[in-house]
Amino acid sequence: MSTARHIIALLKSYAAGEEQQFHSVALQMAAHEARLGHNKLALEIKELVDKAKMHRSSTERKQNIVSIVQPKGELASLLSVEYPDTKLSDMILPEKLEEQIKRVLLEQNQRGRLQSYNLSPRRKILLVGAPGTGKTMTASALAGELNLPMFTAIYSSLIGKYMGETAGRLKLIFEAMTITRGVYFFDEFDAIGTQRNNTNDVGEIRRVLNSFLLLLDNDRSESVIVAATNHPNLLDKALFRRFDDVIEYTLPNEELISQLIETRLIRFEKNFGDWTKIIDAAKGLSPAEVIRAADEAAKSAVLSKNKEICEETLCLAILERQEINS
Repeated sequence: MSTARHIIALLKSYAAGEEQQFHSVALQMAAHEARLGHNKLALEIKELVDKAKMHRSSTERKQNIVSIVQPKGELASLLSVEYPDTKLSDMILPEKLEEQIKRVLLEQNQRGRLQSYNLSPRRKILLVGAPGTGKTMTASALAGELNLPMFTAIYSSLIGKYMGETAGRLKLIFEAMTITRGVYFFDEFDAIGTQRNNTNDVGEIRRVLNSFLLLLDNDRSESVIVAATNHPNLLDKALFRRFDDVIEYTLPNEELISQLIETRLIRFEKNFGDWTKIIDAAKGLSPAEVIRAADEAAKSAVLSKNKEICEETLCLAILERQEINS
């Protein structure tokens, strides 16, 4: 996107009051300037965006303080709780995926209006994709944007040894959803959602899945339920239609790879003669792994007291991540 198009997009997002989009376009401008070699300007834009986010986060906390809640009794061993300040603008996502998440946020923020027309907002979300593609960060961003606590299921305590234990504990979690509004996150959902016709399965796991399906169907709370899986093929097909939205995460394309690297290394001078070589080396890596590679290249530059990160250093860091994940 050219600078002129960036300015138009900035004005449109400002006029519409879309602060997340405003920050996102500003970061795209920073990455664009960095690619042109205008590193000082790129860094200044990035620092201004960071300052704006911090101010907004601080203001929201003062204006809309959520009472600190901690799971009690048996729930304390079933759920961990945190209060994320992650925002959607902190993430670099494909446009379609970002729009899906924005739709969930819009419907949640306007849930009263929807309910007045007997309509239900999206709040049961399934995230599907390879490790490191942003599923957990999305759950954090939903909680951060909605100013809600994020409760994460602890499977080591949830999955019981005896018949009926797991189903009973699941019921406790769903009861908590009606008492305390929050984002309830079931990571590595395959632990619960395994196909009922799996020949290696035992009857108890089938009963657990049936219990979960029933609890999910009957849930009428105000909470947001987010499940994430790396293995959608293992999930029972009946699960998919129970969710209001299924969001698919893919590995980054060429544009996203360069944007991830530019944004991560925005504070550093860069000497990249051939972006094609860098992008080709990074293909097949998740966003998290691309960021790790950029961090490793940055550390190498800092420790060797180099003023800039060269193409060779970054490619070497990327290849190391490829080897680790092969």
